[in-house]
Amino acid sequence: MLLTTLNLAKAQKGTFHQFSMESIDGEVIHFSQFKGKKVLVVNTASKCGLTPQYEDLQKLHEEYKDKGLVVIGFPANNFLNQEPGTNEEIQAFCSANYGVSFLMMSKISVKGDDIHPLYRWLTSKEQNGVMDSEVKWNFQKYLIDEDGRLVNMVPPREKPYSETIINWVKG
Repeated sequence: MLLTTLNLAKAQKGTFHQFSMESIDGEVIHFSQFKGKKVLVVNTASKCGLTPQYEDLQKLHEEYKDKGLVVIGFPANNFLNQEPGTNEEIQAFCSANYGVSFLMMSKISVKGDDIHPLYRWLTSKEQNGVMDSEVKWNFQKYLIDEDGRLVNMVPPREKPYSETIINWVKG
């Protein structure tokens, strides 16, 4: 097990902790501040059939934030124009409809030619050392361990309280 972990660490080019981004309200967030915590990364959209997942993401945040879980939403308009709003509009929507208090970042692109560097790292085995993946739709989830390493990807339709996510959070 230790050898596998060491080989995995060597295969990675950096970690989640190397990134900094602007939050939805304009504050620069250095992801290095999440060292020692598990991070659930999810691309979000306000006009998607999966948008009600905000409710469970908020519950997950409230239930596990004091146990070392950080939930971070990344609004993206990559799928059928389902996140057309500005950062201000997205923030107002999330607050009014779902009481979102977990960290939300500025709107980014999660695929294509203008993919954000964080999502390039998340989706490229060459960079993350774990797996290649493609963001298939809104609310795809990435699990990041306490050391900033990618652990797994959870498909969009799998809910935040899925066995995969809860076992990882508690593990």
